[in-house]
Parts: sequence; structure tokens; C-alpha cells
Amino acid sequence: MSIAEPARASAGGSRAAVTGCVMLATIMQALDTTIANVAVPYMQASLNASLDQVNWVLTSYIVAAAIMTPPTGWLARRFGRKEVFLVAVAGFTVASILCGAAQSLEQMVAFRLLQGMFGAPLVPLSQAVLLDTYPRERHGEAMAIWGIGVMVGPILGPTLGGWLTENYHWRWVFYINLPIGILTLVGLVAFLDRPGRDRRLRMDWMGFGLLSLAVGTFQLMLDRGEHLDWFTSAEIVIEALIAGLALYLFLAHVLTAERPFVDLAIFRDRNFAAGVVLIGITAFILFGSLALLTPFMQSLLGYPVLTAGMILAPRGMGTMLAMFLVGRLIGRVDIRILLTIGYTLLALTLHDMAGFTLDVGFERFLVSGFIQGMGFGFCFVPISTLSFTTLAPEHRPQGTSLFSLLRNIGGSVGISVVIFLLARGGQAARSELVGFVQPLAPAIQAHGLPDAWSLETAEGLSAIQAELVRQATAIAYFADFQLLAMIALLGIPVVSLARPPRRR
Repeated sequence: MSIAEPARASAGGSRAAVTGCVMLATIMQALDTTIANVAVPYMQASLNASLDQVNWVLTSYIVAAAIMTPPTGWLARRFGRKEVFLVAVAGFTVASILCGAAQSLEQMVAFRLLQGMFGAPLVPLSQAVLLDTYPRERHGEAMAIWGIGVMVGPILGPTLGGWLTENYHWRWVFYINLPIGILTLVGLVAFLDRPGRDRRLRMDWMGFGLLSLAVGTFQLMLDRGEHLDWFTSAEIVIEALIAGLALYLFLAHVLTAERPFVDLAIFRDRNFAAGVVLIGITAFILFGSLALLTPFMQSLLGYPVLTAGMILAPRGMGTMLAMFLVGRLIGRVDIRILLTIGYTLLALTLHDMAGFTLDVGFERFLVSGFIQGMGFGFCFVPISTLSFTTLAPEHRPQGTSLFSLLRNIGGSVGISVVIFLLARGGQAARSELVGFVQPLAPAIQAHGLPDAWSLETAEGLSAIQAELVRQATAIAYFADFQLLAMIALLGIPVVSLARPPRRR
């Protein structure tokens, strides 16, 4: 069987078994992108590390995954997709156990690097397997199933991580991968087919090195920027310069090399080019909104971590419902219509969140979150289907790697942008609000202040200061939600660039 030939049935003849196995791998990796975040404060005490040091537990995973995502396509074509998949699952499972058993910060960072390296191929390989296992007319259904793990995993990760940390120990955030990894490994050995490989394929080490350097330093800059106040830090400036130079050299190399690491001809497929732009926009909104919602509910509204996670659960339910619905509609309804519906729902719900107040009830969160989840479902499945519906089968391994890379970069940029604007917006709003809390301010002269907020006592001034910070932070949150709403609207013009296949 050639690498260009779609594998229509697994070795055991069970498409459902293959789907179940690759879904477990997808969920395992997708959960790990967010499940460890809530455990970081607990790790800090156990590993005797400062806050800045313990954040390397998250940074190391992100950077390692970013570097190892692009070569996934080449590895699958050179050594065989099944072999690479098995090594990735086994390595990710072992690295997870080592993370749970780590006794020092140095060990934890090293094991998280390994976990990121082995976890990077899981999502693109899972997508490629499903695209080859299902016939073209059922790609929408396949991407709906795959998308559940990719989209719902990050949403439910903080909830599951918080529950495990509070009821057991932070180490179970990693140990939970052991049974999932073993089950996935056994299923892949039994059911996954072994498509052909190209042993003559050579690695473009120059292209790989330059792209890895560009992506790795860019991700490092995004992750460290918040802690180091961005370009006021020499480290961030150096990382930005290295990333920019490496990207320039990489593009110059692939345009002149005989067999470049990334074949830019893949972007001649109009649907794939539009798809990677759209997945970047969608990931920006998804991860950016996740980075805002949980701290907003915990810090400003006072919800416990588990309660905040439960309030976010309808968001995941809406995503799953929409994905199943869209999986049935694709082939009958123009993909551009489905995408337009999705981005419209995202823009409307995010605009609604921009109008929240600090007295907002959880019922409004539930309704808005459910509809927003449906918006993500209406976006993700059509994007995944559109990107590969006209792409040649021999380009799928590289295409799924680039698709996952753009999704990861979009999410990282989204988190960094909203957190940066949150900090700056809070400062600006506080400076403006201070002008309204003065003895000579018209409102105060007309109505006065409660005794608890007296301007003449230290306790009153402290209370006013706390409330000013709270209100200013809320204003910054609402401005970020409005920004995400506008970015959602930007996806609609990009949709028009696509050329969907004929309806069946």
C-alpha cells in the first residue's frame, strides 16, 4: 500500500475500534494542555520552587510540543505512521508517570519536556488516521468525532485537574494518563493498519532546525512575556529577534531548497490555506476566552474552582451537540454557511459577555456559555473538513502537522494577548476611576460615601482601593471579551475565500 492510498479499514476490520483508540490518544493529549495549570500552585510547595520557576513546568511542555509538531508528517512517512503513533503514545504515558513521580523542579521540567515531545504527534496523527479510515463523503462525521477530543479536552481540563488536585493529589493529574495510555496502546497494536512508508525520504535538517528555532523561541517569548513585562525585558527582546531571524532564514531556505522540510506547494490548495488561517482564529478565541473566564469567576465573582468548572461544563456540552449536528449537516449544507453561523454565534455571545457586570448570575453564564460552545462546534468541524477535503492524500501527514501547529500558535497568541491587555487595561481603568473618588468630585459631594468607604480613615481608604481595583479589573475583562467578539467577526471574510466541495 502506498502512502497516497487511503487505508479504508483497520487491520482488524473495525473502523469503530480505530476511532476509539485514536480518540483516546487525542483526549489524553488535549486534556494535558490545560489540566496541569490548576495544579501549579500545589506543585510549587511540593517542589520547593518560586512562582517564576514553577511556571517552567508549563513552559517546557508548550515549547517541546511546538518544536516536535512540524516533523510529525515526515516521521510518519519515513518510519511508518503506526510505528510513530505507538512510540508517541508509549513515550507520553511513561513521561506522564515520571512527571507524577518527580521529586524536584529539575526533574519535573525534564519530564515535561519529554511529555511535550512525545505528545506533539498524537493530535495530527489521530486526525490523519481518521481522514484515511473514513471515506471522503464521511470526513465531516470523522472530524466531528475527532473535534470532540480536541475542543472539549481543553475546556474540561481545568475542571478535572481541580477535582483531582482537591480530592487526591496534584500527582494524579499525571497518573491519570496511565490507564488511558495502556488502553490506547493495546488498541492501536490490535487494530491500526500499517500504511506504506518511504525509506528513501531524507530529512531537511536545515529547514527543521530553523523552523524549530523560530517556533520554539516564539512560544517561549509568548509564555514568558507576561511574567517579564514583555519588551521591557532583554530576554523577551532577544527571543523575538531570534524568532524573527530564524523565520526569515527558514522561508528563504524553503524557497530555494530542492526538497524543503515544508513543501509550500501545500498552500496552493485554497481550502487548506483558508483552513489554517481559520483554525488559528478559532484557537485564539477558544484559548483566549478560557484564559479569561476561569480567573474572572474565581477572582472577581468568588466562585470556588470546582464551581467555576461546573459553570463552564455547558460550554463543552454545546460544543459536543453542535459537532454531532454539523457532522450530519456537512455534505447537505454549504460549509461556508455553517462557518458563518459559528462565527456569528461566537461574536454575539462574546459581545454579551462584554456587557456583564459583577452582579451577573450564573444562569446567564450557563446560557451564554452553551450557545458559545455551539459556536465553536459550528466552526471547528467545518474547518477541519474544509482543510483536507481537497488536499491530496500524500500531503495529509504534513497538512495535519501544520494544521495542529497553527492551532497551537493561535491558542498561545490568544492567551498572551488577552492577558497582556487585561493587565494594561486594568491599570488604565483604575487611573480613570481614581478621578471619580475625591472629596471634591460632584457625585461624592452630592451623595457622600458609606461609612465603610470613608475618605477620612485608613480602613475606608483601603476598602475604596480594593473596590477600585476590582471594578477596574472587571472593565478590563469586559474589554477583552469585546476584542474576542471582533476577532470572531474577522473569520467571516476569510470563510468567503474557501471553495467548498459540491453538496452530496
